Amino acid sequence: MRADEPFLVRHADLVFALKTFAASMLALVIALAMDLPRPYWAMATVYITSQPLAGATSSKAFFRVMGTLAGAAMTVALVPNLIDAPELLCLAIALWVGLCLYLSLLDGTPRSYVFMLAGYTVALIGFPSVSEPGAIFDTAVARLEEISLGIICASLVSTIVFPRSVAPAVAHRVDAWLADARRLSQVVLLREGTSETHRAKRLKLATDIVEIDTLSTHLAYDRLTDRNAVTGLGEIRLRMLTLLPVIASLEDRLAALGEEALRRQPGLKRLLEDLAQWIASDVGARQPAERIRAAISGQQAVLDDGADWERIITTSLLLRLRELVDLSRDCRALTEAIAESRNVATIDLAFHSEAGAAPVRHRDRGLALWSAAGAVVAILICCAFWIGTGWPDGASAPMMAAVACSFFAAQDEPARFIRSFGRWSLVAIVVVAVYLFAVVPAISHIEVLVVALAPTFLLYGFLIGRPATAGTGTALAANTATLLAIQSTYSADFASYANSAVAFFVGIVVAEIVTRIARGVGAEWIANRLVLSNWKSIAVAAERRGKRDRAEFAGLMLHRLGLLVQRIAFLSESDRRDTDSLVQLRIGINIIDLRRARYGLAASTIAVIDDMLDRLAVACRGYAGDGMPAELLTSVDRALAQAVKDPNDSAREDALIGLVGIRRGLFPDAPAYRPRAESVAA
Repeated sequence: MRADEPFLVRHADLVFALKTFAASMLALVIALAMDLPRPYWAMATVYITSQPLAGATSSKAFFRVMGTLAGAAMTVALVPNLIDAPELLCLAIALWVGLCLYLSLLDGTPRSYVFMLAGYTVALIGFPSVSEPGAIFDTAVARLEEISLGIICASLVSTIVFPRSVAPAVAHRVDAWLADARRLSQVVLLREGTSETHRAKRLKLATDIVEIDTLSTHLAYDRLTDRNAVTGLGEIRLRMLTLLPVIASLEDRLAALGEEALRRQPGLKRLLEDLAQWIASDVGARQPAERIRAAISGQQAVLDDGADWERIITTSLLLRLRELVDLSRDCRALTEAIAESRNVATIDLAFHSEAGAAPVRHRDRGLALWSAAGAVVAILICCAFWIGTGWPDGASAPMMAAVACSFFAAQDEPARFIRSFGRWSLVAIVVVAVYLFAVVPAISHIEVLVVALAPTFLLYGFLIGRPATAGTGTALAANTATLLAIQSTYSADFASYANSAVAFFVGIVVAEIVTRIARGVGAEWIANRLVLSNWKSIAVAAERRGKRDRAEFAGLMLHRLGLLVQRIAFLSESDRRDTDSLVQLRIGINIIDLRRARYGLAASTIAVIDDMLDRLAVACRGYAGDGMPAELLTSVDRALAQAVKDPNDSAREDALIGLVGIRRGLFPDAPAYRPRAESVAA
């Protein structure tokens, strides 16, 4: 935080706390004026929905409305029809929550909030309504009105009062990412630094891409954002996905060549130095990209059946250098256009994604199923205890079990987060007790109530505005507002409150115990599943002959990489090395590069490459962490020997870059490839 930054930037968390409190009080006052049955739901919704950035608040608000509407509709369908069979009703609600949680975990984007909310909204409305099933429609409509009111107030205040747009935050992160990528490119081209520092920078860039993707999903809901900027940032993202594996490939090719080979090629060495300077230079001082491309073409050697490994590696290096130039030039041009508010559609771009791939995320169906099953079991246990004991206020137990299981299912160790949620819920229970039985009884005017609530809820808003404490603040604010149950008349009863609070806490405890059993696996198990998923994706790419968009594949693999980085300490040494070097990502992209070559290669070359890809798919599906079979290396070399002498120059280059990348990725320590002529002579 710098002293020269504007006040609103330096104290953004305080401003957010004030705005959120104002929105919550506005929602509460309007709900009271409308005589809604539970006005505190509007107040709680403001704290659940509000985010520091306006676009994030709007997107969450939209998703919450959609989820609440779906949940309310399902409640109206279930409760009246199954009220005479309480066991069946509990089972139906539990299965619905489980299904929605499963879909939410599979989606994995902010849109998943729709599914999650559609699930636990049925529990929130349905379980407390079993004593009055005839009024379920009115209750569902009232909940929808209360929640919608909170959403409208949160969105209006976030958008109108000192709004913070998502676009500048995304643009700042993108600019920082591109600057880091330029610095990494420069040190790689100049062979400076150590491989360890390069790996650390690559992993940081991969993690940052995932975070930028998540933040970018809110752009479409940000009314403050220029549509042209959104389009431009999307184009830059596609190039970012390709740029990172290109840089990793360049480092690999330079390592394969070695310094001795570069000394034998002074022209190539000068080209690398010129390109490093070009990458890092300011826009005004840059020479045109066409000159750099011409210099790269000037170093290109002719390949034939007798081409040795050094010449093939050099050719592959030059092709990747050309990609680096195109991607770097595009990113600079797009950044300038966004800064000058120019139409990005008028820019002549060198790189074009094959299908304009949308962001792709990893989906673990097995893990999602276990999480959903845990939620179902936790809800049913609470329902059995509630029905079996005839507990009048026991409805809060299955209700909170549904909420707790849904909120934290995406975490590696959800039980730990549920326990933390339970601790802060206890704090909220105590705070509410003080308010209900010591403060509120003496208050007779809404203005005094607002003043009394201000210290507590301003503190909660301040916690939500800081990333490190956002979860704590949300738990405290939502639970305090809900348990406080502010209505137009004071009707608090200690025995009833104590019963509800105990049931509230019992639901969280049951959710933690069941989740600990259902999700007993930890980060190591998840990390190993991610690694195996990568190899299976490579196998699919090989079986389909790479019929998948390059940027789409990169997006999927980088999303998994971002998930792996968080768990890298649990990987084996070989898997950690592959993750550090983006090996699996590079292999997959090189398989896709072979697709372009297939359309122009001779039939005999295609047959050899297809045989290699079939063997590669089998090896990847059977991967057990013990390396690839030697027969696969022989198959790759056979494909190289055939591709080098193919008569089609353009297709030969594409095939070559793919085959070299696959060989280097799978067998980095293998002896250098030897052309057939040399092998025969030996």
